[in-house]
Amino acid sequence: MSSPAKPARERIIDAANRLFYQEGIRAVSVDAVAEKAGVTKKTLYYHFKSKDDLITAYLTARDQPNLALFEAWFKATEGDVGDRVEAIFVALAKASRHPKWKGCGFLRTAAELANMPGHPAMKVGAAHKKTFEFWLAKRLSQADVQQPDATARQIILLLDGAFSVMLVHHDPAYIEEAGRAAKILIHRALPSSD
Repeated sequence: MSSPAKPARERIIDAANRLFYQEGIRAVSVDAVAEKAGVTKKTLYYHFKSKDDLITAYLTARDQPNLALFEAWFKATEGDVGDRVEAIFVALAKASRHPKWKGCGFLRTAAELANMPGHPAMKVGAAHKKTFEFWLAKRLSQADVQQPDATARQIILLLDGAFSVMLVHHDPAYIEEAGRAAKILIHRALPSSD
C-alpha cells in the first residue's frame, strides 16, 4: 500500500527548498517552483500570496531541522563543551564536501535580500541565527564558561565567517580551522583548574 501524497503546501515548500537552496532565490521563478512541486501556479498562489511569502516559508521550514542537527552533533560528541562545539564545525566541514552543499541557506538568502532589510525572510533568518546563539550561550553557561554570551557571539562570528569563506574557496579546511578556534576560545574562557 502506497503512502498518501503530501499536501500541496508541503510539496511547494519542498520544491522551493530544493530550488532556492541550489540556485538562489532570485534565479528561481514561481513557475519553476510550481512545476517542481507538481502544482499549478494558481495552487501555489492559493497557499502563498507572493514569492516573498514563499521565500519566508522556505527559511521557516529550514529553521528547526538545522537547529536540531546542530544539537544532535553537539550531543553525540564525547568530551567537554569545547570538543562538542568543535564537533559542529567538523560535521559542517564533512557536509560541505557533498557536491550539492551550497553553504548556509540563511546567509545566502540574506545576501540576496541585503537591500531589503524589512523583508519577512530577513526576520526569519535573523531569528534563526539568534536562536542558535542563545542555544550555544546556554550550553556554554551550563559548562561554566565565563562570559557565555560574548563567547557564543564570537563562535557565531567564526561559524558565519567560515560559511562565507567556503563560498569563495570551497575548502572545508576553513570550517575545520574555525572549529579549532572556537574550541580555543571556549577553553580560554573556562575557569582555571588551580
